[in-house]
Amino acid sequence: MLKDSLPEIKTPLPGPKADAILKRRMEAVPNAIKSVYPCVIKRGEGAMLEDVDGNRFLDWVGGVGVLNIGYSRPELIEAVKEQSEQYFHAMMNIVTHEGYISLVEKMNEIVPLKAETKKTMFANSGAEAIENAVKIARSYSGRPNIIVFSGAFHGRTLLAASMTAKKSYAAGIGPFPDGIYRAEFPYLYRGPKGYGEEMAIEYYVERLHKVFEEASPAEYVAAIVVEPVQGEGGFIPAPLEWVKALRKICDEYGILLIADEVQTGFARSGRLFVSHYWKEAGCPPDILVSAKSIAGGLPLSAVTAAKEVFDGVRGGVIGGTFGGNALACASALKTIEIIEKEDLCTRALKIAEKCRKEFESWKKEFEEVGDVRGIGCMMGIEFVKDKESKIPNGTLVSAIVAHCVQKGLIVESAGSGSNVIRFLCPLVVTDEQLDSGLSILKSAIEACR
Repeated sequence: MLKDSLPEIKTPLPGPKADAILKRRMEAVPNAIKSVYPCVIKRGEGAMLEDVDGNRFLDWVGGVGVLNIGYSRPELIEAVKEQSEQYFHAMMNIVTHEGYISLVEKMNEIVPLKAETKKTMFANSGAEAIENAVKIARSYSGRPNIIVFSGAFHGRTLLAASMTAKKSYAAGIGPFPDGIYRAEFPYLYRGPKGYGEEMAIEYYVERLHKVFEEASPAEYVAAIVVEPVQGEGGFIPAPLEWVKALRKICDEYGILLIADEVQTGFARSGRLFVSHYWKEAGCPPDILVSAKSIAGGLPLSAVTAAKEVFDGVRGGVIGGTFGGNALACASALKTIEIIEKEDLCTRALKIAEKCRKEFESWKKEFEEVGDVRGIGCMMGIEFVKDKESKIPNGTLVSAIVAHCVQKGLIVESAGSGSNVIRFLCPLVVTDEQLDSGLSILKSAIEACR
């Protein structure tokens, strides 16, 4: 079966069938929607995909964090098929469908927030959910401003793009919405020279206070929005002590703390959400945004917040045609059931333990491996020219990505310098597949450095 197979390349890439389809893509699809991988998927199972030419690839990207439970789960197919035979769609603003209610109840049960009584709404994508979270925070608080961070990625819609740090994602599409202010994220690997972790965190907290002094007074801030692990920014985890400081600041000034768990959620971190770690440390968020792996590949996203926050939102401000689509809700309920039944949180920690041990050995072996970081199975390897200068080595990473795919491993870069290899492998990967992927990646580093 494909889900138990190993990477196997049978034709030069792209193969003849893939090449023909990719040429059609070039003619029909906007060039701005880029792809760097010379393959065209035919089918996928588990952590593996097969292209139209019969080549088999181990997928360490997983739809950029969408496929935590893997490709083509029979349980999901059956759940969606069963729902499709009743109805595809019922708009919640018009007529209630029970699947939406059941999924809301489940989300309210599993999402860790400061408040114990919660409500949830659904949208279609991470960017949509972030925009709704901002609207909710502003409507509830009556305040206009939002604070985001350096390195942040929150989406490509107009508001989300203005919240996103990397402006190549937003070049030429302004003017942008106002009321968005940026503080410095605690990127400890590139923190102030000579600072230990404790001093560095104090520095970054002070930088946040500077935003209150120089950009927006705290009493005008509706919410602070933060990724527990920055994704596009380079797989940089938010230090727990810094999150505690954020929580204290938010409580002091009446600001809502929003956790963007679009990429970190649904067992990726070794818990259902990174915010579970936050809650155990006494610093849970007020609002949590999730998407990607929520429905195993169908478009769905969620905003979960305190009941009093949602009840403070004016009617008509939130909602939408396809948010909480019946097929997506059926798939999400089954996805969460699989995560819990198969204890994929524990599996994530076991995979992470094995990979981190290997990655750390590469850090000792290769001058170009500057940092290894992450939480659970959301890990990044940062490549540099050398450990002393820490100059980003995006050229090397590009070569590694291209080399890996030719050997049957799909990996992707991240970071402002495109110098980080991200690890987002489906949590159902077999041990043998994991070993194969680690071997291919190490060989790529050796060949390309």
